[in-house]
Amino acid sequence: MKKSLLSIVTVVVLLLVITIGTSFYMLSYALSPDGGKADVDSCYNQLFECYPDTKPWVDSLNRVGALRDTFVVMPTGERHHALYVHHGSPKTAFIIHGWRDSAVKYLFLARLYEHVLGGYNVVLPDLHAHGLSEGDMIQMGWLDRKDVLHWLTIFQTDTMVVHGVSMGGATTMMLSAEEMPKGIKDLRFVDDCGYTSAWDEFASELKNQFGLPPFPLMYTTSLLCKMRYGWSFSEASAIDAVRQSPYPMLFIHGDEDTFVPTEMVYRLYQAKPSNKKLWIAPGAEHASSYLTHPDEYIRQLSDFLK
Repeated sequence: MKKSLLSIVTVVVLLLVITIGTSFYMLSYALSPDGGKADVDSCYNQLFECYPDTKPWVDSLNRVGALRDTFVVMPTGERHHALYVHHGSPKTAFIIHGWRDSAVKYLFLARLYEHVLGGYNVVLPDLHAHGLSEGDMIQMGWLDRKDVLHWLTIFQTDTMVVHGVSMGGATTMMLSAEEMPKGIKDLRFVDDCGYTSAWDEFASELKNQFGLPPFPLMYTTSLLCKMRYGWSFSEASAIDAVRQSPYPMLFIHGDEDTFVPTEMVYRLYQAKPSNKKLWIAPGAEHASSYLTHPDEYIRQLSDFLK
């Protein structure tokens, strides 16, 4: 009897140790920044390789000193970086990058707003723990929404659009439920392949990559995140935010997306009460709707911004 009880206790303790250890691993795997995040030259090389038409535009801006860097201190006390092109336009676009990416890699979208869609100022923040911004762990858009809101107050103009891709799309949606700076006459949001919540995204990847169900690891890892960083996976919810958002929103998603499954965008679109538009890019994988259909992508944006 005693040996049986001891065996049960040993197994339970062993499972508990394995679960806790795996939770630490999962949290690090999901939230650790890219080790080369500050390698700006490499980021530019990747940008120009994927979007070669961006290079002459960037070169032309650099020749006249129009593409600039700025660093600001966030309310948290961290020093954050952004790229910006500002030429006195009453319209400003904010481009929000994805998970383990950087502002530089999203200059292809900045070009659309500044050069193609009608002379917007453009601001591209490096989110917390990305690019040249300080931070030790990725925040999956939840706390990032406050940082982007701070950028909006700094570069405020009459007309503004926030355009995010992947984690940046989730950040954009989470931001859209916040109280905005006074005096903005026209504010719109574009979500390109953002997830419904950090919980849903991590649960999907846990199943796809490891074949594991949400219980128990999602619960223990989320609790660990709450204890260490002050937020939980379910708390970081874009779908809860869009339910409250009064602003016009364009949802874009590729119908071949498996990293952020396409079904998520249908739930997001349904949750948005009004002022919404949906475009599903045929044949597009994750974060490749513009790469796959550049002309239609521009047309969808142009129609939405009219």
